[in-house]
Amino acid sequence: MNMTDEKLRFAIVGPGSVAHVHCRAIEQACGAELVAVCGRDERKTKTFADQYGVKACTDLDVLLTDKDIDAITIATPSGSHLDIGTYAARLGKHILCEKPLEITSQRAQSLIDACSNNGVHLGVFFQARFEKCTHLAKEAIDNGRLGRLLFASCQMRWYRSQEYYDSAVWRGTWNLDGGGCLMNQGIHTLDLLVLLAGDPAEVSAVKGPVTHLHIEVEDNLCATVRFSSGAIGTIEASTSCAPGFPRRIEVSGEKGSICIEDNRIVRWEFAEEQPLDAAIKSQMGTHGTGVGGASDPTAIDVAGHSLVVEDFVRSVRDKRPPCIDGVEGKRAVDFVCAVYESIRTGQPVSL
Repeated sequence: MNMTDEKLRFAIVGPGSVAHVHCRAIEQACGAELVAVCGRDERKTKTFADQYGVKACTDLDVLLTDKDIDAITIATPSGSHLDIGTYAARLGKHILCEKPLEITSQRAQSLIDACSNNGVHLGVFFQARFEKCTHLAKEAIDNGRLGRLLFASCQMRWYRSQEYYDSAVWRGTWNLDGGGCLMNQGIHTLDLLVLLAGDPAEVSAVKGPVTHLHIEVEDNLCATVRFSSGAIGTIEASTSCAPGFPRRIEVSGEKGSICIEDNRIVRWEFAEEQPLDAAIKSQMGTHGTGVGGASDPTAIDVAGHSLVVEDFVRSVRDKRPPCIDGVEGKRAVDFVCAVYESIRTGQPVSL
């Protein structure tokens, strides 16, 4: 395919709720085209495909051997990403995967290896990395404006109704959801924490009360973390806190602090001010979409997803890894799995 004058043609695998976000993101992204959707339920898949004016398919074999399709986005339950992705990679399809990449570090690495061995691109939807506030915070930290990092913490006190968990049999299960509030909802926050503060060296975690019925996993947890840099912090994650509150990440060092709520900077303070700080402060609370799905999983702005798609298209065209490739996507999975191991054993876990 000549990516200089043609669009990268996508198919969606899994016509669930997040697939609508994928579809709109592809429609808005430069250099991308949505051509098909694949699901097991014929009626549901056709209804979904008709909404976007694309082909409907109920046979994954047929979809993945279609020469009109260059890439797929995987929007199925998390624990199914490896099998679908491995099969697609073998048939030469590029893969843009919904978070998390997979539900264990081993399964995530297997998917990375499958894509590498078959020469296809693998990307992950961690759209918050493309927010302006994330870029500003990352640049400030990398430039040493915070000095030595001391604390890096996050708080995600969200709300999901019982109906949310009851809406699909895979929700709240270890085999397909891979975990609860941390793996499903909180992994975006942990990805940003890793991006800003670096990889964790040790975690210690406890599970809180379970408020939802008929789930195998956690809906409340708290953890402490020591990062490789020596900084320390806490992690709070919940899907029980009504009515749902903005995701919060705060990083502090000897020379300054940055705090982000959802996709907006709410604190930008440094011991040594620079000329650019006044402009950033004047716009505090206005950067980004501010839509984080705190109480409604469908209330997600598509702009960030569209940027992920555009970067993925450019990565295929330019023959370079996407900004959020499989290796980057796996970092948050490693983090979550370490937290779960600490809960299971009651002991600190080293990474």
